[in-house]
Amino acid sequence: MKRSRPEPVQQVKQRRDAALKTLLDQVPYIQFLGIQFDRRGDELTAVLPYQDMLIGNPMLPALHGGATAAFLETTAIIGLSWATLWDDIESGALEGLEEGEAGIPDLPKTIDLTVDYLRSGLPRDAYARARVARSGRRYGSVHVSAWQDNRDRPFAQATGHFLMPRRDG
Repeated sequence: MKRSRPEPVQQVKQRRDAALKTLLDQVPYIQFLGIQFDRRGDELTAVLPYQDMLIGNPMLPALHGGATAAFLETTAIIGLSWATLWDDIESGALEGLEEGEAGIPDLPKTIDLTVDYLRSGLPRDAYARARVARSGRRYGSVHVSAWQDNRDRPFAQATGHFLMPRRDG
């Protein structure tokens, strides 16, 4: 029995990067905040680069709670979408689709999000990772943790529940 030849690694990377870009382009607020995603295989790490506009209390200075919550919620939504669409991304089913085109999957909608502010966010870059606890046909549950200098010392965390988009097929 002859095995098929694996795809070149560059093709796989381009397909995954294009799928991530398609997801991110659906949310203009991601660009406004400057959130970026570092992709390593199926794992995403969200990066919120420091900007002066993110400071809520200039006396401390500390990151604004709303910016922190938006960062956590965005990380949860993109992380949940990424995990849900992984098989489609790997099969190439999303390849060549442009924003606004039929076939682009909708993002999950937030049902609720509980944010725990554990300590002040310092004026520096922040990082976050989402862990999908449940991803079903109707809803998904995600836990997100955000840190700055030490991953073992998060400054905020969130748990959210999301309404999953309808998928035809």
